[in-house]
Amino acid sequence: MLASTHVLDLTCSDSVRLLNGSSLCSGRLQVKSNQRWSSVCEDDFDLQDAEVVCRELGCGPPLLLQGALYGEVEAPVWSREFQCGGHESALLDCGSSGSARSSCSPGKAVGLTCSEPVRLVGGASRCTGTLEVKHLGEWRRVIGSDWTLKQAAVVCEHLDCGSAVYVGEREESSDRSMWEIKPDCVQAGAALRECATSALTSSILDLTCSDSVRLLNGSSLCSGRLQVKSNQRWSSVCEDDFDLQDAEVVCRELGCGPPLLLQGALYGEVEAPVWSREFQCGGHESALLDCGSSGSARSSCSPGKAVGLTCSEPVRLVGGASRCGGTLEVKQLEEWRPVDGYDWTLKEAAVVCEHLDCGSAVYVGERKESSDRSMWEIKPDCVQSGAALRECATSFISVSTLDVTCSDLLIQPIISVSYSMDGVSQAQLQGLQVFRGSSFTISCSTQPQYPGGAFQLTFTSSITSFNYTQPAVNHSSHFLFPVTEPAHQGNYSCVYHVYVFSHNFSSESRQLSVSVSDHPDLTGFIIRALVLPLILLLESVVLYLYCKTSRGQKLGRRENNKHHITNKWYTATCC
Repeated sequence: MLASTHVLDLTCSDSVRLLNGSSLCSGRLQVKSNQRWSSVCEDDFDLQDAEVVCRELGCGPPLLLQGALYGEVEAPVWSREFQCGGHESALLDCGSSGSARSSCSPGKAVGLTCSEPVRLVGGASRCTGTLEVKHLGEWRRVIGSDWTLKQAAVVCEHLDCGSAVYVGEREESSDRSMWEIKPDCVQAGAALRECATSALTSSILDLTCSDSVRLLNGSSLCSGRLQVKSNQRWSSVCEDDFDLQDAEVVCRELGCGPPLLLQGALYGEVEAPVWSREFQCGGHESALLDCGSSGSARSSCSPGKAVGLTCSEPVRLVGGASRCGGTLEVKQLEEWRPVDGYDWTLKEAAVVCEHLDCGSAVYVGERKESSDRSMWEIKPDCVQSGAALRECATSFISVSTLDVTCSDLLIQPIISVSYSMDGVSQAQLQGLQVFRGSSFTISCSTQPQYPGGAFQLTFTSSITSFNYTQPAVNHSSHFLFPVTEPAHQGNYSCVYHVYVFSHNFSSESRQLSVSVSDHPDLTGFIIRALVLPLILLLESVVLYLYCKTSRGQKLGRRENNKHHITNKWYTATCC
């Protein structure tokens, strides 16, 4: 049998304890003297006394001091009033005075809640930095392994910060004594300090919480009833004082995607106090409190008018032929990272496809990269529990990325129609009027995502429907209609079919409307064929009569002239 080299050291408080609380730092106060535990009456205890008790228990400063919080007083009762200065290391080091007390009124037993000794250090504010937990007067960092936003949210709530925005692991140059806090212990509702075990490592945990906004009662960190913090007080926001541009800023500040839904009372009724003025955001600001505000002060909000906001989850597929296929990436703190591909199935991939509105999952695979890089590890059981992908992500170094393909991966094909009239070719993407007896061609095309495939041209009208199919050549097909008939009038669409990833995929274009009519020059042709010859004939007759009349008049004038000349000659001769 091997002998262990590890020795377990324990330290208990000598003379104070808190009973029936939710953690070691909350409960009904009892003091031990002469081997006997006694409850303490509220009248004999103040905030300075509470500071000493919290310190002695290794907790943070007192948060709440109120009788009967953790059950009624039990005999025996501590007999005198404590007089602590607040700096003592133990409650029994404090002086006491006053007359001896033998009983305490119901509801007057001291109930005390101390804060957990937890902090974030090294960041730009108290709501961001490296997580540290204090034990026996010593602050130690926490190991960064396996933490997700779900556990980080517990820290943010404890520090009275907003929502958890980022959780990451960082390596130091050498090993040092730290606390290891297992995520499953935190999720079980235990206090951080109660989950801590001593460890020697170089991996530390960095967290970022939002400073002044949070969403409550939602299904994820990206949904809930909006609250804003100012002057150490959280306030709900009235729907009338908030618009879509304001929502864009909140979603960005929380590390979420663009807003999806903005509606009052989605996540519970308004609770007092209420934010007093209207926000005026341009939509580009990085924090809601950076936005201006105006309007008269508001002191209340009608029922059902508290802002409920749902932001999209920052998840995407990249590197594929469409937004519905590629490498899975998740965003935290403005940084997109790929997800490690180990152990995922179509069951988890279906969550991604549903979130992206891309149909069903048809393929999930692991792909190796050339070198290690920072990624997110998302364990399948976390996804199956219903948590958002971002809330399941833990920092990870890997060479394996996750590729997902959804059923709606094909880009929508394009449909167009071309025709020739009077020797001039024309093409249109919109509806078209085609003349009876002429020809037209419908073209189907798609971007070069995958080789091969085929196009199916579908036609529907009020009386019939049919399909034509042609293979895709250079990612397009052309359907010729040499002689247009009235039966060709209706709606056409292109459906592209291709077999990839061991599945058949299809995508349909928009509809294109074709109407058939008689040639617009038919009436003119009739006019030219019938009326114009008549007009020409009439013009010819009129011209003939005119010429004939004119000719007769000219001949008459010639005869007269000739007779006149003859007489003139005769007269001259005779004379």
